[in-house]
Amino acid sequence: MIKKLANSVREYKAAAILSPIFVSLEVVCECFIPFVIALLLKAIKGEAGVIAGMPGVLTYGGILIGISIVSLACGALSGAFSAKASSGYAKNLRMDLYYKIQDFSFENIDKFSTPSLVTRMTTDVNNVQFAFMMIIRVAVRAPLMMIFSLVMAFYMGGYLGWVFVGVIPPLSLVLLLIMKKAMPVFRRVFKKYDALNESIQENVRGMRVVKSFVREEYEKQKFDRAATDVQIDFTKAERILAWSNPVMQFFFYAVLSTVLFLGSYLILTLGGATYSVETVSQLIVYGMQILMSLMMLSMVLVMIVMSIESAKRICEVLDEESTLKSPENAIFEVADGSVDFDGVSFKYSVTAERNALEGIDLHIKSGETIGIIGGTGSSKTSLVNLISRLYDATEGAVKVGGRDVKEYDLTALRNQVAVVLQKNELFSGTIKENLRWGNPDATDEQLVEACKIAAADDFVSSFPDGYDTYIEQGGTNVSGGQKQRLCIARALLKNPKILILDDSTSAVDTRTDKMIRDGLKKYAPDTTKIIIAQRTSSVEDADRIIVMDGGRINAVGTHSELLGKNDIYTEVYTTQNRGGKSDNE
Repeated sequence: MIKKLANSVREYKAAAILSPIFVSLEVVCECFIPFVIALLLKAIKGEAGVIAGMPGVLTYGGILIGISIVSLACGALSGAFSAKASSGYAKNLRMDLYYKIQDFSFENIDKFSTPSLVTRMTTDVNNVQFAFMMIIRVAVRAPLMMIFSLVMAFYMGGYLGWVFVGVIPPLSLVLLLIMKKAMPVFRRVFKKYDALNESIQENVRGMRVVKSFVREEYEKQKFDRAATDVQIDFTKAERILAWSNPVMQFFFYAVLSTVLFLGSYLILTLGGATYSVETVSQLIVYGMQILMSLMMLSMVLVMIVMSIESAKRICEVLDEESTLKSPENAIFEVADGSVDFDGVSFKYSVTAERNALEGIDLHIKSGETIGIIGGTGSSKTSLVNLISRLYDATEGAVKVGGRDVKEYDLTALRNQVAVVLQKNELFSGTIKENLRWGNPDATDEQLVEACKIAAADDFVSSFPDGYDTYIEQGGTNVSGGQKQRLCIARALLKNPKILILDDSTSAVDTRTDKMIRDGLKKYAPDTTKIIIAQRTSSVEDADRIIVMDGGRINAVGTHSELLGKNDIYTEVYTTQNRGGKSDNE
């Protein structure tokens, strides 16, 4: 896990190395300051063995100022390099996570859930970033300070140094017990963060529905429960960690009292021959430094405890391999728009009890217009998802251009299969920028032509800024029908061999729907068009219509062949045509 996370340091490796180097120099300077202060005090008193009088004061005072300046400079440089390394590391880690997620199949995304992935890229990365910053700075400073302070304590205080050594094991044991108790609580907290983010995402996306059903109070209560769950666990964790401060205070005052008592005793009994007031006072300073080092180490441990669970969650994403990959000797050219399903069955997970698709045998010629109709849950979308290899068939083979889709390079295949999904998505940016998702090099004339085919040019031209109109995030400033038509135009700009419209004209009227179908027939005659629809009017002029039922193909035929002969198609048609008079009556 550490090795995998360390890969994200990359170009910030130099800053990550320089930070602990400068903090080490800072520690050395800080540990010499009490020693120089002791010499300065002896110089003022005129004791033997030091430069006495004013020359000594100036000498040791100058040394003290010089060490302080060096310490300050090293501390500032260490902080600057630490900030640069940690923020850069977090940036790289987020990029690595984001790039990894971009390669995920729908199956991988379903496994983690969107809110969980958002939490991992935000909260979890923040925790790991903070832990990384503390590791390269505080985790280096604290043990070095403790070691150097112990050495100086033994040098100046002799046997009194053992007082500080004796306090380290029991204090460390107590702090480790606190950490051990806190870790499982933090593990639960991050799982509840996912639930909290899911509640937020669901509410914001469905705000119109919430308001139309006047469910604001219900949503507030649901969010309050999720937030309270997080608060309860965090309170419990903080309550456990809160013990670290009083424990530190107890040991600090215990050591302080012991050193003062023993130091005073030795000064009085030995008459200041071995121990002096200056020596004892500086021993107290070193004791404070040792205990502060332990306090800092406990803070590092707290942050590491919090970040371990975050690091595991991040590594779960980084270790996840996409269930869909391009083969080694991939095919990059799609011959034509023909599609073949040979004995295809499919289920969304290995644990699923039944197949979403069962025994599909279907052969579509290049350039054909195919309509797909069926009730909710009949697996219409599941069928077309296999064509662009958003999922892989569980059994059988799906072929495009006469070759198994698993033989193609994924990018090459998907560039030739344009899909306009049920849930159309526009991104923040101008209409031009959104359309050029289909073809980054498309000219303005090509944009207009695609919009004319998709019956979108009229309403785009009516905007004050035309094709430079800014689309808000999610396309909230255009209607559902306008969004659908822009998405169709975007797909057409790919100039695909196969165009799949997954109920993508549901928000437009029948007249506009017909205009779009006529445009596709005229301007894209060689493109295989697969139209999933709820309205029979959207597919009745298709070369063939596939009727889906329960994940199986119930019937295949033209409008006239199915009407009156297939129960499902006839029922849908008659329901939509007010009682049901067919064209043949």
